[in-house]
Amino acid sequence: MEALVPIIIQVVSGMVGGGVAGGILKQAAMTMLPKLLAGGIGGLAGGQGLGPIIGGLLGGTAGDAGSGMDLGAILGSIGGGAVGGGVLTGIAGAVLKGRG
Repeated sequence: MEALVPIIIQVVSGMVGGGVAGGILKQAAMTMLPKLLAGGIGGLAGGQGLGPIIGGLLGGTAGDAGSGMDLGAILGSIGGGAVGGGVLTGIAGAVLKGRG
């Protein structure tokens, strides 16, 4: 169960980041479903790639560092997920705009 919590955090924060980026950029007439899907996928990728970097910079000390449940790891998952979701949603918006 502890292995699923960071993934869930990354996907949810990616969906939020994708929704925000899709609303700000207005690159394509995307409905909410593509924004959420792109945000969730980008959140997972961004959380896996950027999460450890952000978490290491924040240096959270609460909790067990080996389990991925310390404060730095959680904040890294949130930040990386939101950035990844926003970036992938922006890319998807640009691609969909170019197609239509």
